[in-house]
Amino acid sequence: MIIVEPKVFGDARGYFMETWRQEEFDAKVRPVKFVQDNESSSGYGVVRGLHFQKGRAAQGKLVRVTQGRVLDIAVDIRRGSPTFGAHVAVELSGENNRQMFIPRGFAHGFAVLSEKAVFQYKCDNYYVPSAEGSVAWDDPDLGIDWTVPQEKILLSAKDKMAPRLKDAAELFDYNVDYYSF
Repeated sequence: MIIVEPKVFGDARGYFMETWRQEEFDAKVRPVKFVQDNESSSGYGVVRGLHFQKGRAAQGKLVRVTQGRVLDIAVDIRRGSPTFGAHVAVELSGENNRQMFIPRGFAHGFAVLSEKAVFQYKCDNYYVPSAEGSVAWDDPDLGIDWTVPQEKILLSAKDKMAPRLKDAAELFDYNVDYYSF
């Protein structure tokens, strides 16, 4: 994962920032061609994830929050990786303007920490419903502290049924370059 902190230029009128610039991203992270932008709005306690797309439909994502605050999570699900099962957690907000790039081979999710959050992400591959995969948000082997009290967490029916990482049928192989397809 890569944390991106755009330069913000502010004055009495407000602020300006470039949220995306191809040449800078390619130089700092890796050459990526984004093909789809998505946005979601969620209330406090919503947990979305941990999601990924399998095989040739794998996606890299550049994510950011334009309103509110979330705890953003990425989990390495590449079998054979020295960091398999490890996660990174970072707070993204409309105030800190941070972005996180989640490469192919990682599961992604977030928890809403504010009353409302607007979450935006650029994807480097199209959404393919038949390629959806997920890992249980509360898998004890992952040890993720979502910071939201368990009784306040709101999940989709699909996320409630996600398998633990050790039981997930199809993941990624650390030795395969999922950007070469």
